[in-house]
Amino acid sequence: MLYWFAKNLIAGPLLLTVFRPWIVGRENIPKNGAVIFAGNHLSFIDSVFLPLVLDRPISFLAKSEYFTGKGIKGWLTKLFFKGTGMLPIDRTGGKASEASLNTGLSVLSRGEQLGIYPEGTRSPDGKMYRGRTGVARMILESGAPVIPIAMVDTEKVMPAGRRIPKVRRIGIIFGEPLDFSRFQGLEGDRFVLRSITDEIMYELNRLSGQEYVDVYASSVKEKATSQNR
Repeated sequence: MLYWFAKNLIAGPLLLTVFRPWIVGRENIPKNGAVIFAGNHLSFIDSVFLPLVLDRPISFLAKSEYFTGKGIKGWLTKLFFKGTGMLPIDRTGGKASEASLNTGLSVLSRGEQLGIYPEGTRSPDGKMYRGRTGVARMILESGAPVIPIAMVDTEKVMPAGRRIPKVRRIGIIFGEPLDFSRFQGLEGDRFVLRSITDEIMYELNRLSGQEYVDVYASSVKEKATSQNR
């Protein structure tokens, strides 16, 4: 109910009017059933605008810290994330990846839509980085179709660290469904998982036109943090 109000009566109409997102490939979106949307990740607002242009609700996996803040700010943050379809997961422990997988699979088992960012974190500089294989395992275990998505110029609207977005148009490109049925039953093979992930990243790179760097974005962020200490 909160998701519906946020999308249709509160934030949705305002954001669509102000930022006027252009869309390519809407015909590639399945009208029903489970589906995984695998996208590039340029800005925090990627998870805000994607739900606004989809007819059906979509869920994203988000770190649990977003849901445990204190005071008015914490309450508003929790309300916002719930309203935009975020699901809390604990990514700090040794079983974090398993928790993420199970949470995602539960969404897909209900025939719903799930949004995933294979890079694992926002790009620190607008480039595209190496994908993590957790998305591939989820694809094989669920059997859900995969729609690649390229978010365009969202990092220019709200770069990392900025609290108030700049007003300009953004774009969303939905690619054709990717078929990985040939790998069914091989979710335990790490080479297969890497092959699937790389295929997804290749398609995202083709759709977005971003410069590709074959390292993990998290490694780049950690290096930058250590150098600034």
